[in-house]
Amino acid sequence: MPKSRRAKVVHLSKVEKKGKELSEKLYNGVREAADEYPFVFVFQVENMRNNYLKEVRTEFSDSRIFFGKTKVMAKSLGSDPETEYLPGLATLTPHMRGDIGLLFTARPPADVLAYFSTYAQTDFARAGVAATHTFTVPAGIVYSRGGEVPSDQDVPVPHSVETTLRKWGMPTKMDKGKVVLDNEYVVCKEGQVLDSHQTSLLKMFGVAMAEFRIRVVAYWIAAEGKTTVVESEGEAMRD
Repeated sequence: MPKSRRAKVVHLSKVEKKGKELSEKLYNGVREAADEYPFVFVFQVENMRNNYLKEVRTEFSDSRIFFGKTKVMAKSLGSDPETEYLPGLATLTPHMRGDIGLLFTARPPADVLAYFSTYAQTDFARAGVAATHTFTVPAGIVYSRGGEVPSDQDVPVPHSVETTLRKWGMPTKMDKGKVVLDNEYVVCKEGQVLDSHQTSLLKMFGVAMAEFRIRVVAYWIAAEGKTTVVESEGEAMRD
């Protein structure tokens, strides 16, 4: 009888070795890209979604994007004039905090900034984020959009989901084969941090409260060896 895969022993030394190899690959990849491309952008991701980041990678197929361990990427750039890989590259390091990535490209800064200023994708919120608005399901028959559209343009939720709705906190019941509420039910209030039950209800009713965006924090120009810090209003200052 073959051994179960669950019983397989994984040696920690191998896991640590693989992690080290990935870090070295990231470190060397960042430096190779710095040699190849004239512009380096530090960008911050809001409401990370891999499928949308993949779209951005496709758009910038002529460039290179790194989204890995921030400390490793920062170390590859350098932390000061003595350790920086290329002149002025260390001035990007102070801006590498949070969900940060690096974009190496030959596209002019104006083009890159214009693209990211308009790129946004709406998605369903995940637990731990704040609700963007209050969402309330009206009393009576529960419809698939939860009152977001007129009832004559909607359909009642199937009776099979009634127990699931109750599990997620909605005090629903069955009445003549329809899922109903005796009173309106507030799923979430604006600014409230959402839990997993609330996000499940929002997704079921098709209410999206998360927006995937990429904000450019700063960029470095190789020819000048300088970094431009990008504020919400535009270019603000140079390091």
